[in-house]
Amino acid sequence: MSTLAPEGTAPGVGSGGEPTPPPPEQEAEARWTRLVQSIARGDTLVVVMSFVLAFLVGSVFIVIADQEVRATLGYFVDRPSDALIAIWQSVTQAYGAMFRGAVFDGPRFADVASDLREAGGTGTYVLFPALAAGLRPLTETLTVATPLIIAAAGMAVSFRAGLFNIGGTGQLIVGAMAAGYIGFTWDLPIVIHLLVALLAGVLAGALWGGIAGFLKARFGANEVISTIMLNWIATYLLAYAMKTAAFTGANQAQPTSPSIADSAQLPSLLGSAFRLHAGLFLAAGAAVALWWLMSRSTLGFRFRAVGSNPRAAQVAGISPARTSFLVLAVAGALVGLAGAVHVLGTEKRLSEGVAGNIGFDAITVALLGRSGPVGIVLAGLLFAGLSTGGQFMDSNQNVPQELVQVIQVLVVLFIAAPPLVRTLIGLRGVDDPSAGSRRRRRARTAPTDPPGAAPAAASPAPPPGADPPREHGPGHRDDAQGEER
Repeated sequence: MSTLAPEGTAPGVGSGGEPTPPPPEQEAEARWTRLVQSIARGDTLVVVMSFVLAFLVGSVFIVIADQEVRATLGYFVDRPSDALIAIWQSVTQAYGAMFRGAVFDGPRFADVASDLREAGGTGTYVLFPALAAGLRPLTETLTVATPLIIAAAGMAVSFRAGLFNIGGTGQLIVGAMAAGYIGFTWDLPIVIHLLVALLAGVLAGALWGGIAGFLKARFGANEVISTIMLNWIATYLLAYAMKTAAFTGANQAQPTSPSIADSAQLPSLLGSAFRLHAGLFLAAGAAVALWWLMSRSTLGFRFRAVGSNPRAAQVAGISPARTSFLVLAVAGALVGLAGAVHVLGTEKRLSEGVAGNIGFDAITVALLGRSGPVGIVLAGLLFAGLSTGGQFMDSNQNVPQELVQVIQVLVVLFIAAPPLVRTLIGLRGVDDPSAGSRRRRRARTAPTDPPGAAPAAASPAPPPGADPPREHGPGHRDDAQGEER
């Protein structure tokens, strides 16, 4: 029987053939649309625009705090150019000072180079000292970022396992206490002394985090409450230790410990004139360890499985209680390492304020970095740069350093609310992907007859008792000889 298409029927239409591909112009336009939508829905655009919006809001606060700008606004109607110039100078000078204090101090580089040339220096005798002066802010940023990245890696372990660990401050304190005590009391060979002190910090942090993990695994205690309480216990434990002879030695009048022995200090990378030390390599190693643990190891798979669906993990033979204990112990070990690196490389002695804001900033860095190794490194460098640059901005431009904290909070706020960011930049419809398809559906179903035209004639109804028309799929057709199925 013939299989040709009925006369008057186009190939591929009504005969089960392949659909006609769209024209190249439409296909290219569709690819471009999909690319734009993927960028708009991605995290990168949200993060970048969060910083842009945070700095814009920070600019408003800079302008409000500037007395000269407020003075020019008093006669804005008469001479608006004065106010606009003052606003521009205030904002650019403030953020320029932040860059100078965080990355590269160009004026300092030029001054040192000029002084050396006047003294008769040439070539590398001028370049290297000038670069050292100009890049000093960057070394400070890396120094501040080192313990922050390590602690954030520990926080990321617990976050990706579905546990909200707030105990970074306590775990960092006990890690610093253990490493510092080994560092200024024990007498060991140079390499062994450093390794033993670092190991003591890791074990102390794991123990402190394991306490919260045990309470959750055995008694179902909420890890948020238990880790917060452990923070206060560690804080007051350090305050008590700083009043004992075991930690202060002969100098009990001041709440500081003796200096860490040279054999237990992390070696300096750029000499004694800079604070940058070998803990930077440990920070890079912590990021790599986080990637390997959560992406390539069986233990990391168990962590992620419990964090995604504890009931399904239990059905698969993974104990959520045991996994919770291990998660908080591993997270505490990394944060304890951060405390050890901080006291052995940067502070080089124990004090009551040794932890600073590292524990809480690590939570922000881990959330900002989406608990990923690359994101944590970038977020840690950014927060460290804001901290060091804010100090220089305060001293150089009289801009309150609290403005940096405002910017940090705004960044976290915007990143935590992607729909808000997309709404502010005019991409509100991206969060509702079905809105565009609904609009296109309505456009296709809308009547297209011109105004005043008669409605199309309806198909005649079949006579009574007749069979309804059949809809045949591919491989079926009716012809003059009959129906081929």
